[in-house]
Amino acid sequence: MKWAIVLCAVVALSECIIQVPLIKGKSARESLEEQGLWNEYRGKFPFNPTRFDDQSLYVSSEQMTNDADLAYFGVISIGTPPQSFTVIFDTGSSNLWIPSVYCSSAACANHKRFNPSLSSTFKNAGKSLSIQYGTGSMTGFEGFDTVVVGGIPVKNQIFGLSQSEAPFMAHMKADGILGLAYPRLAASQATPVFDNMMTQHLVNQDMFSVYLTRNSAVGSMVTFGGVDTNHYSGQIAWIPLSSQMYWQITVDSVTVNGQIVACNGGCQAIVDTGTSNIVGPQADISSMARAVGAHSANGDNVVNCNNINNMPSMVFHIHGQAFTLPASTYVRQVCVCLCVCVCVCLW
Repeated sequence: MKWAIVLCAVVALSECIIQVPLIKGKSARESLEEQGLWNEYRGKFPFNPTRFDDQSLYVSSEQMTNDADLAYFGVISIGTPPQSFTVIFDTGSSNLWIPSVYCSSAACANHKRFNPSLSSTFKNAGKSLSIQYGTGSMTGFEGFDTVVVGGIPVKNQIFGLSQSEAPFMAHMKADGILGLAYPRLAASQATPVFDNMMTQHLVNQDMFSVYLTRNSAVGSMVTFGGVDTNHYSGQIAWIPLSSQMYWQITVDSVTVNGQIVACNGGCQAIVDTGTSNIVGPQADISSMARAVGAHSANGDNVVNCNNINNMPSMVFHIHGQAFTLPASTYVRQVCVCLCVCVCVCLW
């Protein structure tokens, strides 16, 4: 599921506000479901959530969650003259990478590929890159070039050029990923795009905000250098980070009908624009599902679509404040085809 969120690292004032429209497209999972291939795919590439205590995150590779539900992406360009690519603006990772002409994987064959020989400003960094996913990996090498985000050139930006990609990337609309987490999470110690924006004084304030619409509606936006007041009402709730690697916070508890169903005594969580799921320990997820009347079916938590209006809200208690999610925000209605097409609701 998605929230309209604000993520901030407030430091200083500078030049301008940059806005990049985001497209709500079909996710890899939705495409596979329409073809009746999702269960087969999930069996071959089982889900493996991020382990936040994995010490390997601090060195040469970066673990990420299965991103089969990614759906929001925007356009950037790289090189001189510019070559355009669609990327997911992902707060759950820190590297920028795109397919390259040196990649022969199926995922590269149906996406745009960067050709460094066509850019007069490209420089090879002379370093390899490997990013581990829950369902595979991306491998390649790193280079430097000008990256244009929202019309603003970020000079000498390091990025990855893939030479091989995991099979599931072939089903995604976006070409690559632009990570917005902290440098500490970046593979090969690469400097993230937003950190270079701040260093090069390209933004009005050292903050960015993300607004995500629902149900394929237009208007999704990532704003660098401020917050678009058209996308919220009331006061912004500022939540302190518990760690500066992911956008990591402390959740006090999760309740349904006033009863604690998860995070009893507090737990750690990350705010991740790169996934549409609530991910957590199996015991907590099962408890949350039971509390809202969901049952397990073929690896998913399923509810009766006719009951959505009568299902209870789920409340996340964070930093002394309550954030209420009605059932309409945590249930996804999807049509799947087996012998016939039917609609079910997934929690």
